[in-house]
Amino acid sequence: MTTVTLSPAATHDLIMLALTQNKTSKANARSVADALIAAQASGQSGHGISRVPSYAAQSRNGKVDGFATPVVEKVSDTIIRIDAANGFTYPAFNIAIDALPEMAKINGMAIAAVHRSHHFGQGGAHCEALAHKGLVSFVFGNATASIAPWGAKRPLFGTNPISFAAPVPGRDPFVVDLAVSRVAKGKIMAAEKTGSDIPEGWALDADGNPTTNASAAMKGTMVPIGEAKGAALAMMIEVMGAALVGSALGFETSGLISSEGGPANMGQLILVIDPQRTSAGAFDERMTTLIDTVESTEGARVPGTRRLAERQKANIEGLTMPLPIVNEVRVIAGLEPL
Repeated sequence: MTTVTLSPAATHDLIMLALTQNKTSKANARSVADALIAAQASGQSGHGISRVPSYAAQSRNGKVDGFATPVVEKVSDTIIRIDAANGFTYPAFNIAIDALPEMAKINGMAIAAVHRSHHFGQGGAHCEALAHKGLVSFVFGNATASIAPWGAKRPLFGTNPISFAAPVPGRDPFVVDLAVSRVAKGKIMAAEKTGSDIPEGWALDADGNPTTNASAAMKGTMVPIGEAKGAALAMMIEVMGAALVGSALGFETSGLISSEGGPANMGQLILVIDPQRTSAGAFDERMTTLIDTVESTEGARVPGTRRLAERQKANIEGLTMPLPIVNEVRVIAGLEPL
């Protein structure tokens, strides 16, 4: 596969141009580009530049309102609802990340319910930002139906990611970011874009048979982690990320990829906890002991640490991306292919 390497700044400019050429405000395009670049640099290419073509098509066709401004409603001292106004999710998350820390410091915890939303990208990055402010956080979000209830063929639940982060004194936060499918659907999307096969065990075709063909996988279902247990977790997150915020369920949404249909109407729930309040000040010592013990255990690695090496590499060497995807984004931006 032919690749091209661009600086993060040049890639950011390219994404912004592609979006602003397709009915998206500069402020919203910047918010989206920030998130996609962060994902690409962290090794999460399924939430990176490969998302631009579908984002641009949806804003151009009006499925996503690229000029939307999120609206905040204070429900109580500990709960806010954020109406993403059928726009991109990232501006709504930026508001939540700014508002929740003060609420949690005063009340011990806080919740943001984001509704009329869209794809929220690399969930761990949102939690990591809150961890840098001294808070433990979870993000629950549903997605377009692609996992079947265990024993069934019809997909009802999304890959439904759950993300978590906790601060660690003097170190980078501990971050967990995972979908309840064996792999994030974005990785299969990226494979389909480049015509690559996927590993066996990731997905089933429309007839319920294992497949390594990315296009067949996109028409079939994702395999959940832990089989029946993973399917149960997907349903639980459907409650947390959709039912609890009043958004569309995975089998009701118009989808996050196609530009056809009405707004996706997705939902996300952000839960933030002040760990000093719940632990009577013991949290820092407990986290340090936990991380130290894992790191000193032979063969063990603290989950989520690979992202740090990927970021360092990206900052030094730039972002290496598939040339076909970069050229597709360049054409969307009104530029000649490389």
